[in-house]
Amino acid sequence: MTDTPIRLLLADDHPVVRAGLRAVLETEPGLEVVAEAATAEEAVARAAGGDVDVVLMDLQFGGGMNGAEATAAIAARPEAPRVLIVTTYDSDADTLPAIEAGATGYLLKDAPPEDLAEAVRTAAAGRTALAPAVADRLMNRLRTPGTTLTRRETEVLALVADGLSNQAVGQRLHLTEGTVKSHLARVYAKLDVDSRTAAVAAATSLGLIRR
Repeated sequence: MTDTPIRLLLADDHPVVRAGLRAVLETEPGLEVVAEAATAEEAVARAAGGDVDVVLMDLQFGGGMNGAEATAAIAARPEAPRVLIVTTYDSDADTLPAIEAGATGYLLKDAPPEDLAEAVRTAAAGRTALAPAVADRLMNRLRTPGTTLTRRETEVLALVADGLSNQAVGQRLHLTEGTVKSHLARVYAKLDVDSRTAAVAAATSLGLIRR
């Protein structure tokens, strides 16, 4: 058994949140906060330093790269630290991209301090740590694969929900307008709807996209 502490990087664009996480984690034996990052880009750069074991990553930053993109960039490197998502968002539109990107765990910010510390230790050991609500969502998706939207379908529908036309969605995601229409056709079939408005309403009620 080694006495080497688990070294943490806190990545969140809110200083108050970082301070709160630091206050909780530094009272725990065997945990040490070695760095903070206010942007996802800063987190990716800092995580490459070789002295971080677990990154606590928010999902939404003020601008630029988001938490899922940063997670993918961190996880792609050899000897990468584990990434534990700590966020307020628990919809499929948030959890799935982060987990697909390589996050080891996913926790909500209202978790009790002891759950946060345990999740950090679990992630550091390479095991999965999921908030109960997130685990339930993933299990439900596995049980009902027919309504599961792909990551790209979710991205397309989220932009449609923001009011973008098919052409504008295509420009944003670097897709042809025909490809966007194909994605939407598959979304309509999966959700058993026949219009953009109905698709957005159904996906929102199912928690597939966040409004």
